[in-house]
Amino acid sequence: MTQVDFYVLDERAMGNRFTLACRLSEKIYHQGRRIFIHTESEEESRHMNRLLWTFRQGSFVPHGMAKECNPLTTPVIISHDKESGEEKDVLINLASVVPSFFSRFDRVAEIVDKEPQIVTAGRERFRFYRDRGYPLNKHDIK
Repeated sequence: MTQVDFYVLDERAMGNRFTLACRLSEKIYHQGRRIFIHTESEEESRHMNRLLWTFRQGSFVPHGMAKECNPLTTPVIISHDKESGEEKDVLINLASVVPSFFSRFDRVAEIVDKEPQIVTAGRERFRFYRDRGYPLNKHDIK
């Protein structure tokens, strides 16, 4: 069964959910795992693509947009499409709803920052997973 982790940025935390997605991607990549970052829109996907190059000096996380790279050789794929394509180890969800393909992943990372609409959508996703019996963890990020 898919393990679901909610990462909730504290009110005083620096950065936003996109920055945290970069930090998580870097950590997960260095563990040798494959990652699919799901966003709300093409604009958000492009933003994540740029941010992964610049979020931290000296960091390198090999990544690409789903339709612009080889998913078999690229460890971090970014997309806003309704389907994920190839299954991966970890899904980082930045969209406001639970993607229909989430259960293909060993692990889902749901990221919630301090924006009111993001908090509300995060609570709805939490209820979705809880009501279906998925194992949940919550991590408060300061």
